[in-house]
Amino acid sequence: MTGPQPSAAGEPLVSVVGVDAGGAPPHPVVAPLLARAGLVVGAARHLAVVPVPAGAATIVLGPLAPALDRLAAAVVAGTPAVVLASGDPGFFGIVRRLRAAGLPIRVLPAVSSVAAAFARAGLDSDGAAVVTAHGRDLRPALNACRALPAVAVLTAPGAGAAEIGAGLVGWPRHLVVAEHLGTDAERVTWTTAEAAAGRAWADPHVLLSLAPADIAGPGSPDPTGGGAPTGGEAAAAEAGPVGGHLPPGVGPVRGDNQPAAAPAGGWALPESAYDHRDSMITKAEVRALAVARLRPRLGRLIWDVGAGSGSVGIECALLGAAVIAVDRDPTAPVAANAARHGVHLRVVTGEAPAALRGLPDPDAVFVGGGGADVLDAVAVRRPDRVVVTLAALDRVAPAVHLLRAAGYAVSGSQLAAARLADLPGGSVRLAATNPVVVLTGERP
Repeated sequence: MTGPQPSAAGEPLVSVVGVDAGGAPPHPVVAPLLARAGLVVGAARHLAVVPVPAGAATIVLGPLAPALDRLAAAVVAGTPAVVLASGDPGFFGIVRRLRAAGLPIRVLPAVSSVAAAFARAGLDSDGAAVVTAHGRDLRPALNACRALPAVAVLTAPGAGAAEIGAGLVGWPRHLVVAEHLGTDAERVTWTTAEAAAGRAWADPHVLLSLAPADIAGPGSPDPTGGGAPTGGEAAAAEAGPVGGHLPPGVGPVRGDNQPAAAPAGGWALPESAYDHRDSMITKAEVRALAVARLRPRLGRLIWDVGAGSGSVGIECALLGAAVIAVDRDPTAPVAANAARHGVHLRVVTGEAPAALRGLPDPDAVFVGGGGADVLDAVAVRRPDRVVVTLAALDRVAPAVHLLRAAGYAVSGSQLAAARLADLPGGSVRLAATNPVVVLTGERP
């Protein structure tokens, strides 16, 4: 057997100790572990708050590779070592890297910063999604906040409350920013996306993104649902909601405890599951293919252009994607349908392509309405995928040529479904639906 092994007594020589973000006393075995440690590794702020023995060597974490080398050497030499980490080291923490390095470890977690943030805000956290923006692209974490009603984000410098707040402008969200948890400088601020974007925040901090109970419909000027402080009020909300109470309008998370799982009711739902006008809705058979081609999932942003009933965008949201629904009709039932299905869409009322200007860049776009100018405006934004449905055959070839000229590989199918319909006497027949061409443009 090769690689670092446990001590002769069978206990790992590397103890990974969580430094509590909630201020609770440490696990009772931490003090004796530190007392006999020959090497202690951790961030400067962690080394400053634990009793490091005078004879122990210390490594202040920066680049991880040198620390891993020193820990491996300590294991080979039989020197007990302690690694200090924030909260629960196995939750988006250092445990994964230590195990990948083959180090024998024992983990003593503390209260995670996410749990502490929810607790300090006086909120329940069951059903909330937890994502990280630390050391990776910010967009998936931002899109999770756009898509889901309750999200906790582990932030990093340059990928924190200011940047996420800027990306959430236009989505009705309450934000809670928890700074310096477990220290004398701890501060919990209830604010709005706009206010969060306009100020600096101390690192490290945890961001909670919460959707109001009543999502504002098209044209509503109030992105807070009437509950969170705005503008200058945000600075006065440092200690949290008045009297410790939740602002009115913060909505519950989904009750199935699966915020980004496949919906229990499935997708490609019948048209009767949506309010629509004059049968102007993407039929279930076509919608099944369109949604499959859009590849919705948590972390992706999808535009539904010419949304109408919003059936395509809603089913993408049910599968975890963030969705912007664009429609020129202010009375389109998309917002009501989204509320009916318990998902949160950003609804933009306006005529495309002008209404698309200023929207955040999408990962995929469904074009269910509009002409060549709309498709051209979409292609210019270079989403990974564009899905177009066309009933008029004379529009198919121009759409194919436009997408190919924009650098997309194009595939297409015509769907002509025939549905069972009852006849008198108990017999059945097939009733044809209008054939529709589905085009998919994919960037190589």
